[in-house]
Amino acid sequence: MKVLMLNGSPKAKGNTAIALNEMRAVFEAEGIEVECVQVGNQAVRGCISCGTCAKKGACVFDDVVNELAPKFEAADGLVVGSPVYYGSANATLVAVLDRLFYSKQFDTTMKVGAAVAVARRGGLTATFDELNKYFTISGMPVASGQYWNGVHGAAPGEAEQDAEGLQQMRTLARNMAFLMKSIALGRAEYGLPEVEPFQRTNFVR
Repeated sequence: MKVLMLNGSPKAKGNTAIALNEMRAVFEAEGIEVECVQVGNQAVRGCISCGTCAKKGACVFDDVVNELAPKFEAADGLVVGSPVYYGSANATLVAVLDRLFYSKQFDTTMKVGAAVAVARRGGLTATFDELNKYFTISGMPVASGQYWNGVHGAAPGEAEQDAEGLQQMRTLARNMAFLMKSIALGRAEYGLPEVEPFQRTNFVR
């Protein structure tokens, strides 16, 4: 099994990395392959709603988003970690996720998602809710932990002092590993849920 982790922080060794690495250790102990991609330090523009992805099968902007698509397709789970900026996720990460989820040409049903937020103090739950919406709109079960998935830390390395936050990361990773393995067994036994043709309606006709 494989988990793709996205680090939405511009700091490769910052507090978000500490939180994700705590999860990574659990995944690897569970025999799950992990790939972590640093996206928060890249120049990524937002979606312009051009519709090109529907025609060519990839985003019109050929950057990290198109590189992530096959990795996401091959993964059984996706972990998205972000520092909290102004009470929400890093805008670069949001641009990546907007374009990745909109332009993807594969089914994400029953891939497991987990969101992680890291902050000095406030904004964790708002960011956590913001990131979870990408999963719930895409047929992805959301892994839960023992609390809202957050770690506190401001100065570099400070997250290592948040014993409760790091425990949350370990619990989240264990639960996510169990959920992915359970879904794999269920898929083998029962297959995926039936998918009805999508009924797209507009408020203005």
